[in-house]
Amino acid sequence: MRRSLLLAMVLSAALALGSAGMAFAAEKPAKNQTLTFNLSVEPQTIDPNKSTGVPEAIVELNIFDGLTRLDKTDRPVPAIARSWKISKDGKEYTFHLRDAKWSNGDPVTAYDFEYSWKRALNPATAAEYAYYLYYLKNGEEYNTGKIKDANEVGVKAIDAKTLKVTLTAPTAYFLSLTAFPTYMPLNKKAVEAGGDTWYTKMDTLVTNGPFKIVRWSHQDKLEMVKNPNYWDARKVKLDKLVYTMVEAESTELTMFETGQIDLGHFPPRPELPRLREQKIVKFTPYLGTYFYEFNTSKAPFDNPKVRKAFAMAINRRQIVEKVTKAGEVPAMAWVPYGMPDAKAGTDFRKSGGEFFKDNDVATAKKLLAEAGYPDGKGLPPIEILYNTLEMHKAIAEAIQEMWKKNLGANVTITNQEWKVYLQNRTDGNFQVARAGWIGDYVHPMTFIDMMISNGGNNRSRWADKKYDDLVEVAKTTTNAAKQYKAMHDAEKILMDAMPILPIYFYTQPVLQKSYVKDVAISMLGFFDFSSAWIAQH
Repeated sequence: MRRSLLLAMVLSAALALGSAGMAFAAEKPAKNQTLTFNLSVEPQTIDPNKSTGVPEAIVELNIFDGLTRLDKTDRPVPAIARSWKISKDGKEYTFHLRDAKWSNGDPVTAYDFEYSWKRALNPATAAEYAYYLYYLKNGEEYNTGKIKDANEVGVKAIDAKTLKVTLTAPTAYFLSLTAFPTYMPLNKKAVEAGGDTWYTKMDTLVTNGPFKIVRWSHQDKLEMVKNPNYWDARKVKLDKLVYTMVEAESTELTMFETGQIDLGHFPPRPELPRLREQKIVKFTPYLGTYFYEFNTSKAPFDNPKVRKAFAMAINRRQIVEKVTKAGEVPAMAWVPYGMPDAKAGTDFRKSGGEFFKDNDVATAKKLLAEAGYPDGKGLPPIEILYNTLEMHKAIAEAIQEMWKKNLGANVTITNQEWKVYLQNRTDGNFQVARAGWIGDYVHPMTFIDMMISNGGNNRSRWADKKYDDLVEVAKTTTNAAKQYKAMHDAEKILMDAMPILPIYFYTQPVLQKSYVKDVAISMLGFFDFSSAWIAQH
């Protein structure tokens, strides 16, 4: 990183902290600095190497710190790494770590990062996000078993305070990746002492972020307190942070209106007009796509014509206007709006356009007939799987009716709690499953590489070598025009094959009490409470 850029980032961070400090002084802080946030579900895991969901990340990003951390504009800024140097060819990063401690008092070292990254890549770990570390030299080769020696992977602790990282190719967004949970450090001693469930035991749940967990009442609450060993503890204003796990949207709203929670992000959709009018809800940008995925390994969805027929036989406009009601945009493509294209000032989605028409029932019927199912005759029963949430149920019911009416399909819907739903998607125990993908960094690749063959988050079982080759070109070329063309071409292949059915591009409705200050709500779906505080009320 150039010295001038680093200085600008440091000055920017200092100014932001100064303004937050003035706000803290201008409004009197409450004596009780406890914030209660409804996470909505029990996390499947809070092992950063193994987690995949947004709820898990919302926990991890408040109890861990990576080399970098995203600021309020989703740009990476120094965290455990106080500075870094990038080689002229863009392939080598040398990170210089600051003095930092784990919650148990151990020093955070470069060895902790090397251990964690190699653990995530180890095939035995079965990390679904392992492919996020394929940017490292020999990362993919080690994860897929082509090489057995982890020492050949491009991450090495030179000493306790210096981490050298070697990439396969220059990666413009690599510093954003180092803020992502998969790149978080782990305390080797604690992990090995606690085994696979180290994160569930208070004596081995050793973390290095703004907060530390002191109590976990499963299916009920996660309680955290300020971590006195955090390197930037002076910035942390909250004494206590409580996550509740209430799935029912109506219950979340009741808890918010009766003061049982201070912040929530799943208000019931039928209530949004009232909440908007009363200025109780606010809408923040959200870089994500709500979609259904098909299990392409099983009939009838092993046939792309069937998949495209089902994709075209729903009315997205009706769903966002009558069901979700939060200003979502119907999605006729995979990558959402809000990410750059090759030319400065242009948007990837606007440049790429749409790939099909919404509610194109005539074409859907034609494709279904060509696939051997005229007017739905011969189709097996179709089941939509979704995780328990009132909004997901309402969307599933709407699509159920559309598919029955437009295609003659016999459709049932099934809900499961979060952990079971995730596991069944991973195991392939579904026909059609509700899903959502939220960007992990502000670049189209965070959507494009999700669908690579055998990718840990590609649960559709779809694979296409041409698609994989285009992703590889986009990841390894230094030519911006060539990189973005490869991503556009890959998206076209994906939408032609339709293993996933885009429904809408997200917005984020948030219930937030007026006395809750300085919560950083990311367009990536994260809630960062490291600077949050409670004003008198």
